[in-house]
Amino acid sequence: MEKLYLVYINKVGTNWVGDYAYEFLFSNTIENIDGEDWDSYPASGKPTPPKSDMIVKVGRVTTELKLNVIQDSDTFSVWDAVDGIIALGWEDISEYEEYPEKRLYFKFGEVISNVDDSLYEHDIVLEYKENIKN
Repeated sequence: MEKLYLVYINKVGTNWVGDYAYEFLFSNTIENIDGEDWDSYPASGKPTPPKSDMIVKVGRVTTELKLNVIQDSDTFSVWDAVDGIIALGWEDISEYEEYPEKRLYFKFGEVISNVDDSLYEHDIVLEYKENIKN
């Protein structure tokens, strides 16, 4: 089985009941992955996902769990996540009354099995679809 790596978390938005929708984008390489405005500093919502020919598999989820994603950062660029300075996405704990026992976060280049395992610990399962644009 080919190794797949997390390269982007696309925040789709919220549904009518307030749940959050995300797409986890996976590639078979972490080399030459890039999107428009990944060098925008700070990112501030400008960066776009990588080109579709780099994406092999997409995991979709709708959940009550709110994630902060790097492309919305008012401090960092997406390239800071690629370089390992900050995660691609992390659990938003701003409205929690106490700090969670294990905070959820996802790094650029993380293998798909680790992403699945981390989400499963929070009772979240990605629904996968192969990228048919390749």
